[in-house]
Amino acid sequence: MTSGYPVLWIALVICSLVSSSVDGVYLEPDQNVSIPAGWTHTGRVADSDQILLTFALKQQNLGKLKEYLEQVADPQSPQYGKYLSLDQLAGLIQPSEETLKVSRKWLRNHGIHNCSTVQTLDFLQCSMPASTAEKLLPGLEFNRYTNGHQTLVRSPLLYKIHKEVAEHVDFVGGIHRFGSQKSVISKAWKTFKYGKAGFHMGVTPSVIRKRYNLTESDIGSHENNSQAVAQFLEQYFHQMDLAEFMKLFGGSFMHHTKVDNVVGSQGRGKARLEASLDVEYIMSSGANITTWVFSNAGRHESQEPFLQWLLLLSNMSSVPWVHSVSYGDDEDSLSVAFMNRVNIEFMKAGVRGLTILFASGDDGAGCRMVSKGINAFRPNFPASSPYVTTVGGTCFKNPFQITTEVSDYISGGGFSNVFKMPDYQVSAVKSYLKRMKSLPPESYYNISGRAYPDVAALSDNYWVVSNLIPIPWVSGTSASTPVFGGILALINDRRFQKGLPALGFVNPLLYKLQENGTSQAFFDVTEGCHLGCLDERTQAQGFCTTEFWDPVTGWGTPNYPALLQALLAYKQDYP
Repeated sequence: MTSGYPVLWIALVICSLVSSSVDGVYLEPDQNVSIPAGWTHTGRVADSDQILLTFALKQQNLGKLKEYLEQVADPQSPQYGKYLSLDQLAGLIQPSEETLKVSRKWLRNHGIHNCSTVQTLDFLQCSMPASTAEKLLPGLEFNRYTNGHQTLVRSPLLYKIHKEVAEHVDFVGGIHRFGSQKSVISKAWKTFKYGKAGFHMGVTPSVIRKRYNLTESDIGSHENNSQAVAQFLEQYFHQMDLAEFMKLFGGSFMHHTKVDNVVGSQGRGKARLEASLDVEYIMSSGANITTWVFSNAGRHESQEPFLQWLLLLSNMSSVPWVHSVSYGDDEDSLSVAFMNRVNIEFMKAGVRGLTILFASGDDGAGCRMVSKGINAFRPNFPASSPYVTTVGGTCFKNPFQITTEVSDYISGGGFSNVFKMPDYQVSAVKSYLKRMKSLPPESYYNISGRAYPDVAALSDNYWVVSNLIPIPWVSGTSASTPVFGGILALINDRRFQKGLPALGFVNPLLYKLQENGTSQAFFDVTEGCHLGCLDERTQAQGFCTTEFWDPVTGWGTPNYPALLQALLAYKQDYP
């Protein structure tokens, strides 16, 4: 990705563009429209080629939505755990009649009739010829790009929207963002001569269970429980791989050997390491729990697969309680309008009782060049969202023994440049900043931004089965996230058995649990640092770990029995 821009510069540009626009308003003037490395321009689209655009319509009662989320996530609130149904949520936030009327009239006036919406009515997805799209949104110029595996239709130019419509739309999807995701790494992919998997040491389900104190009896059993992973950009898993993985590594704990529900198209291509990893490990730690896979391939050239996943959540009355997602992008590559709206989608999930986890990334603190000779750390989104639980990575201090953990140097973490620090973590983060004797220069990060990750799990040296081949030494926070997700799904299972509500948006609860300093719910990670900028001032070092919370491993890794006991204690008696 290309480097970002100073916040003041962005603000001036926004004001200038909005105020000086004669025939329209730029909804996303700060969107980075440069073409990412690895993508090649192949030509303009034909006027008749179909384009799929997604209109994020303005919602109502966002203040009430935020307030309600804070209440249902606070165990001291009378509203704790009183989640909304999709119908109730729609009644709270769906766009005003004026917004619906204006937006639909605008589209009809341009001859656009092939549209669909979602149950909450706050997204409108429409198909139209490219020539119509370019007239609808002045400034657009649709082109095709390829990375050798995929072809996408995107515009390298910003779009405007008519003034009378601009106040009713947050942004238009399917125009700019190429999308990326956290990639797993296998040091053995090209060099290892495959043999029997059981003869090589590495992280397997039995290692995860031993380290985090899960026994053979720690499995799911409640019929209402469920968990999910989301896959994007041609990432597929194969049911046969899962069956083979469980045969080789499943051990004696009860588990499923087949995904229960696949939402979307799986395609017929080869399985990919990312998808195989996610499915195999959420179903190992969250053993015997109904598991879904949201497969958002992005086959439609102008579809944004991440946005498509959000639309699915807004249109399904029954969805899994825990979602593990290994997807992200640099904050500075995305528009603020897009990120703000995605945050609202996470709030919508939270008031429905869903727990959303994101991988923190595999670039440490990240690095971008602000100007010649001046660098800054590069936070990742959605990892930096205040409304998701972000999972960092660790490795064993001795890679061949189940011992204490140290930070994985790739573990993503830091401070958002867009979102302010949420109240639930202010005390923990300020304590870290005060206690650390050595911190990176303050010019490298936003000391008042949302800090992440929140928690961590092992992210190094995993065994994965993909295309029926056992692959060792797979690493990345894409591994730690489904592991932690499965553990939270197990805790949900025990809560359901006791008549308690789902954990939902769990961050306020985790920070409240840990801040008294006496909890044994996490193994504190106190050794190691992660990557920063390769320059003289930081010498490739970002932040370092310490006791309690830190922006490399969060609160640490789960000690399942203690975490379960602590989270079962949080309940609210209600009729």
